Amino acid sequence: MRIYPAFFRVVFSGMDPEKAHQIGFRLIRMAESTGASAVLRRITRPHPSLRRTVMGIDFPSPFGLAAGFDKEGHGVAALADLGFGHIEVGTITGQAQPGNPKPRLFRLVEDRAVINRMGFNNDGAVAVAPRIRQVLPTLARRFGSTRPVVGINIGKTKLVELDDAVEDYLDSTRALAANADYLVVNVSSPNTPGLRLLQGIETLRPLLAAVGREADATAGRHVPLLVKIAPDLADADVDDVAALVLELGLDGVIATNTTIARSGLVTVPDRIREYGAGGLSGAPLKSRSLEVLRRLRSVLPASTTVISVGGVESADDVLERLTAGADLVQGYTAFLYEGPFWAWRINRGLRRALSGR
Repeated sequence: MRIYPAFFRVVFSGMDPEKAHQIGFRLIRMAESTGASAVLRRITRPHPSLRRTVMGIDFPSPFGLAAGFDKEGHGVAALADLGFGHIEVGTITGQAQPGNPKPRLFRLVEDRAVINRMGFNNDGAVAVAPRIRQVLPTLARRFGSTRPVVGINIGKTKLVELDDAVEDYLDSTRALAANADYLVVNVSSPNTPGLRLLQGIETLRPLLAAVGREADATAGRHVPLLVKIAPDLADADVDDVAALVLELGLDGVIATNTTIARSGLVTVPDRIREYGAGGLSGAPLKSRSLEVLRRLRSVLPASTTVISVGGVESADDVLERLTAGADLVQGYTAFLYEGPFWAWRINRGLRRALSGR
């Protein structure tokens, strides 16, 4: 019998979603700081059979936590203890910013979804960098050579004009690249005005090229670089991004971010209108995210990494993405509904499914 769904209904369902997230995250971090999560680590650690090498990096499991949960690198070690094969921190911007006015996070429980317009609230790249640098030795000490991987997701500071966006991304790159296992350029959030305009090929090309050069120069090694795209791109635009990834020799694509679409939802339309603008995540993205994955995989070689995210809830979902050609799979929204043993259950299901092949 699973306890967390009942706990969610009683404790969190009536609470402001952002406050609930903060309390839940604080409890996870408290478990790690008190040493209680050391017991969890022995239970939740992915089985060695789930290991895979992607972008030259050893991942303990193909399933990881998408950007958005830990925006500032406060809880990487605590989240690693829950069984995630990788944790993507961010989105982090060149300058600290408070994000959009509250309320800015809304649950659609009937749809197992969330609408957010957080607006990249974070402490800024310079403040986050020491947290990442300090946590890496901790992970190596606790997990050994196949530790959970730490990705870093960077985006544009809201107050920075689009014409100055490249330099803003480079500020984040200089601060963070040296301690990133991989780096993600986020040009697909709907919550920063104008950001998605950077997905246009002529603006995206110089941005990705500059970040790639700066990341490698800063780190003194090759830092795998990926671009995160929106599910709302037309198929032809997805193809154009794939062609650009090949042209620039990028390591991969993360598909997909949240959507501005509101079709096919069970939640009553009046409530959706009341919540207003923002990116929709969760189960309703499953179909489109899978479509984009299959399209990318059909035009990209096996050497180019595709990380699939959007609507992932179960081991069956992860297995479906892997079968469709994803190298790695991420989730986030279902974590809010499934609780702290979510990654462990997915890894357990994956092990059973893959061992039965």
